[in-house]
Amino acid sequence: MKSAKTLSAAAVVVAASVAVSGCSSSGPTASEPVSLRMTVWTSNEDQLALFDEIADAYIADHPEVESITFDPLDFDSYTTTLTTQLAGGNPPDMAWLLENAAPDFVSSGALVSLDDVLSSTEGYELDDLSESATELWRTADGDLAAYPFSTSPFVVFANDDLLAEAGQPTAAELQAAGDWNWETISDIGSKVSEATGKAGFVIRDFEYTQWDYLSTVWNGWGAAPWSEDGQTCTMDSAEMVDAFTFLHDAAFEKQSMPGPGTTADFFAGDAAFTVTQISRASLLPESGIDAWELLPLPEGPNGEYSVIGQAGVGALAQGDHPEQAAAFIAWFTNPENSAKLATYFPPARESQLTPETLSAANPILTEAQLADVVIPAIADGAVRPSHTGAAEIQQEVRSGLDGLWVEDADIAGTLNGVCDAIGTLLEQ
Repeated sequence: MKSAKTLSAAAVVVAASVAVSGCSSSGPTASEPVSLRMTVWTSNEDQLALFDEIADAYIADHPEVESITFDPLDFDSYTTTLTTQLAGGNPPDMAWLLENAAPDFVSSGALVSLDDVLSSTEGYELDDLSESATELWRTADGDLAAYPFSTSPFVVFANDDLLAEAGQPTAAELQAAGDWNWETISDIGSKVSEATGKAGFVIRDFEYTQWDYLSTVWNGWGAAPWSEDGQTCTMDSAEMVDAFTFLHDAAFEKQSMPGPGTTADFFAGDAAFTVTQISRASLLPESGIDAWELLPLPEGPNGEYSVIGQAGVGALAQGDHPEQAAAFIAWFTNPENSAKLATYFPPARESQLTPETLSAANPILTEAQLADVVIPAIADGAVRPSHTGAAEIQQEVRSGLDGLWVEDADIAGTLNGVCDAIGTLLEQ
């Protein structure tokens, strides 16, 4: 992992480089066809083939564009690599952006406003974009700086085979009995662990480092890492202390959740429950799990809730061809192509958030699962935490939480220390 200092410097370069982008390169003349490059974090051959199909159709009708390349970058270092390319004078024309990087890219002016090109594109139906889905990607002036091509809810997959092996109710039975809550999940997870030696529940991708994935739990306590205006740390709130007490007990007392240094892959049959995004459903056919269920996030003490992850695609102002890049984004995300992309990435278009549309794109999930779990979560979900200076904040919180993941942790004291560490960062 890069140091917080290095990551912060790279983020600053994004904003600084935009100021000189007008003279960074001359590019080809207007009469010459251009080549476009989009950085992405997927290496999935089927997804890349779909992107190429969409791009080829665009090129066939737009002689001013010679080629469009999709450049996969490693997910774990994606934002760092992207900012390094920008700082090094090798910017892509377009880029996927994670939600936790959105505030830095949107507020810095690193992205081209898309409103004019989208509204002037015939058949685009800009009004179809969900207001809640686009909120994170708008500037202070309301300009749409990136299109949220993926608005994916976090859900729970349950391994009913493993629950049966441990003599426990199925996930659907728990829900029907009104027992779909975190306390019950942890109790049953403890019994699964004792009976089978496998994990109870797993917060996928958390791995005791990616702390913001725990928002899929702490939101159920009504907790948040900072105030709504982003200026005040609330990691030390009573609600957050209670949420982390639950997680600590699950890892160290009940052993219903894998502890530090241990891993369990639900899709390898190693856990009864996992919290993850619906795109992971594609792993089920090869998992060997015959009986599984999809459910919403369990209730917490604060009641029902949902959490979504987002990704946006934007045109880089520092790129050689910002106008052509924005025009391609309008094509890439038009209604027809949005429906194609929905095979992997839940759309931001309200007209496409139907069981029929989503089931055509996600045949593994039933229309009932989509209607009862996925669509309500997309409509009502809170986006995972994001903030300007995300890289440095991420590092400071991760480091601060290290003291929490020991058996005799001072939970309240550790969370107070986290706020001490990031308080000034939030105010910047």
